[in-house]
Amino acid sequence: MSVWMMPEFSYLCPTTLDEALKHLGEWGEETRILAGGTDLLPSLRMRLFEPAYMLDIRRIPELNRLDIDDEFIHIGAALSLRTLENHPILKEQYPVLVEAIRSIAAPNIRNMGTIGGNICLDTRCHWYNQSYFWRRGIGFCLKKDGSRCHVAPGGNRCWAAFSADSPPVLLGLDAELDIVSPRGERTVRLNDFYIDEGRKRFRLERDEMIRSIRIPRNMAGFQGRYFKFRIRGSVDYPLVGVAVLGRVQGKKHDVRIGLTAVNPRPKLYTVEPEVWSEAPETAIEIVAQKAARLAKPLRTTLHVSMEYRKYLVRVFVRRGLYTLLNIPYRPLVAI
Repeated sequence: MSVWMMPEFSYLCPTTLDEALKHLGEWGEETRILAGGTDLLPSLRMRLFEPAYMLDIRRIPELNRLDIDDEFIHIGAALSLRTLENHPILKEQYPVLVEAIRSIAAPNIRNMGTIGGNICLDTRCHWYNQSYFWRRGIGFCLKKDGSRCHVAPGGNRCWAAFSADSPPVLLGLDAELDIVSPRGERTVRLNDFYIDEGRKRFRLERDEMIRSIRIPRNMAGFQGRYFKFRIRGSVDYPLVGVAVLGRVQGKKHDVRIGLTAVNPRPKLYTVEPEVWSEAPETAIEIVAQKAARLAKPLRTTLHVSMEYRKYLVRVFVRRGLYTLLNIPYRPLVAI
């Protein structure tokens, strides 16, 4: 077996949602859904997945639309990241989401990658995202083919980190997922979709697929920033990603902090209203400390220590809050 040879599979390209769902109803356990393929195809080459069927959903019209009604903006799951980062409505009403999407990889990757694929990104770990030959040499790992977690030996939980950029912002925007299957359809809050375990990372059955992402219209105008730390300035996944967004009206503060790449799932912290009764600088420090306590990065990279990544969460939260509250920024100098 060649190290980088693709596994054999049957390629299917339905043009209607009904066709796709019929196949998932019969062969969902043996099928992987292909949209952009920017994460899936490299994983196939590394033999992380070996499906019997590849279901290409890019030609299904319902998944390639952006619709707006009185309550929601509906974003088709197969819309490319490049399309969304340039969409005038998103740029005007949801600027933090656009900033997060623009931070993903490079333009050529965003041309192919989709918003649904980013939401369903596989969790990542130094011991998992390797070739079959490499993984076989260490006896595999808990997430794939093995029984031992090399990050936390002795445990039975997978600590592979979820590292997508759009979910921490979408969590803060109260996004929902419109999920369909041959059995019907359901709506689930994005915050309820994820599971804090690296193997089964979200609640999506094998016969289900995401049709669209729904963002409430009343979240339009939320301001803030998305901060990302990675080794290279482009292409790389985040080692720390922090979304700070909210709406400040007089003494009313609705502020949310989204985290990615520091847990097996993206985390959301909604700041308690009573925090803002403190002086602004004090409130900012309280929020930064609480957000950092949510981050539990383990040894998923050999480049940056766990302590430094938690420190960066505090730094990014502080930067975002100083911007959101429109007060002069005071750097944090001590770890």
